[in-house]
Amino acid sequence: MIAYPEIDPVAIALGPLQVHWYGLMYVVGFVAAWWLGSIRAARMGLSRDDIGDLLFYAAIGVVVGGRLGYALFYGLEQWSADPFWVFRVWDGGMSFHGGLLGVLLAAWLYARKQHLAFLTLMDFIAPLVPIGLGAGRIGNFINHELPGRVTSLPWGMPFPGMGPEPRHPSALYEALLEGVVLFVLLWWISAKPQKRGLVSGAFLTGYGIFRFMVEFVRMPDAHIGYLAFGWFTMGMLLTLPMIALGLILIAWSQRQAVDVVGE
Repeated sequence: MIAYPEIDPVAIALGPLQVHWYGLMYVVGFVAAWWLGSIRAARMGLSRDDIGDLLFYAAIGVVVGGRLGYALFYGLEQWSADPFWVFRVWDGGMSFHGGLLGVLLAAWLYARKQHLAFLTLMDFIAPLVPIGLGAGRIGNFINHELPGRVTSLPWGMPFPGMGPEPRHPSALYEALLEGVVLFVLLWWISAKPQKRGLVSGAFLTGYGIFRFMVEFVRMPDAHIGYLAFGWFTMGMLLTLPMIALGLILIAWSQRQAVDVVGE
């Protein structure tokens, strides 16, 4: 058993101003995406300024979509009781699946502005995302969020506020799988131009499988619990369509030409 590290969720405190590690993880994600996107900007015929504009669109999509997604998928009862709760993002509560829908809408708007094919742009964006996902999961871990189920494995940790039993550090599992492994996989696949839709399909399938796996050792949201069979969670329910769509995209991409834009 390993002790849960005691890290103050507040990274910087200047009087009443507090900067939380979780918020800084978003900054890490966007800076990493800008840097990685700048490396391959020429492939899309874009400049570094264009990458900055794209990330501005994406940032709005992540925040608005992530918050609304959490409210709809996980906090509908709380939202109904307090309509202004959805605006208090500092109280916590962001959904990856809602954020993904927000980014898809933002990317569609940006693609129209730049006269780019939507899937071509999504294939470009997909490898830029995992670093931010991994950083966000580390932020969850520091915030004492996403507790795992009880385990006897030697790296189990007593979760703050949940008794002495060692639990899976599920947030760290997700940081490794959704962040590091998924990034390496997508960056390698996209190292050279691929058939349109392949990279996007690989992202959806890879994330979906990793998230579905971790849901087996992650506690469900307390106010929702298990949806079926004593183990099926909301995260699994939302992830299955991603896997299906990803596999469809990969199959569809095999009938497409290699997607070359700026090269």
